[in-house]
Amino acid sequence: MNVLLMAYGTPYTPEEIEPYYTDIRRGRRPSEELVRELEERYHAIGKSPLNEITLVQAIRLQALLNLEAPAYPKRLLGPFGPRIPQGPARVYVGTKHWHPSIGEAVAAMHEDGVRRAVAIVAAPHYSLRSVAEYQEKVEAALKSLPEPMEMVWVESYEAHPSLIAAYARRLEEAIWRLREPRKAAYVFTAHSIPLSAVERGDPYPRQVERTAELIAKRLALPRFSVAYQSAGRTPEPWLGPDINEHLKSLREEGFEEVVVQAVGFPADHLEVYYDLDLEAQATAKEVGLRLLRARSLNADLDYIQVLKELVEAAWLR
Repeated sequence: MNVLLMAYGTPYTPEEIEPYYTDIRRGRRPSEELVRELEERYHAIGKSPLNEITLVQAIRLQALLNLEAPAYPKRLLGPFGPRIPQGPARVYVGTKHWHPSIGEAVAAMHEDGVRRAVAIVAAPHYSLRSVAEYQEKVEAALKSLPEPMEMVWVESYEAHPSLIAAYARRLEEAIWRLREPRKAAYVFTAHSIPLSAVERGDPYPRQVERTAELIAKRLALPRFSVAYQSAGRTPEPWLGPDINEHLKSLREEGFEEVVVQAVGFPADHLEVYYDLDLEAQATAKEVGLRLLRARSLNADLDYIQVLKELVEAAWLR
């Protein structure tokens, strides 16, 4: 079994921020002002752990897939050597905007003789501005190979029972810290996308809402809502409500406590640390709200189990 695990990617050093930002903008260099703003955001959070988390996700996913591999995958025709192979399952990592890139990962797979693999993005919801763009990059990489390689896609998994259970477990941890859980507001967030994509029929908002509904049902939440964050710096309108404006509205409605869970972001990174832990937290304090954030899935084994179940099901198609 072969797996291509993909994530957004993030710079490793401050010097990489500008070329990273340029890649996000499809080769258009950002202005000095935009570069400075992004540099300040990275400086404010200290460091984005996304690359490290993605690597651990891949290591653990590969280990878990091999742990449950058949005890005797093939007959031994002679003594085996001192180097024990990694096992029948191999996981490769490719990032959308940095290194290792998706193209680098696909090239490595071809060099290793891979002819069929499962492709999955570490993000539960499909969007024309997220998973579809990963698919474009994979297709471009496949076209450059001298031999064909089949990719079986896991396009979304917003309602997977184990994912909902993992999110609910972390939200429940935050609920324990509330003074009055039945009187609190519960907000689920995801990355905003341009409204133009929604108007073209993008299923993303409905998938995000579905995840929120299932978590809320599992925990019997008295009330919940969905808000969006991290909108791009472009003149076009983006999907809302924005989390900061939403927090202000909740305070006007009389809420004193709110729990936020970033269901669109399995791993901690800039958009979680800066947009929620710094910016949204500052907004909450400004208006008099006590804000708690449910911790992320990261590379915890319950999330790796979700990925494993999805990959195994796709491999058997």
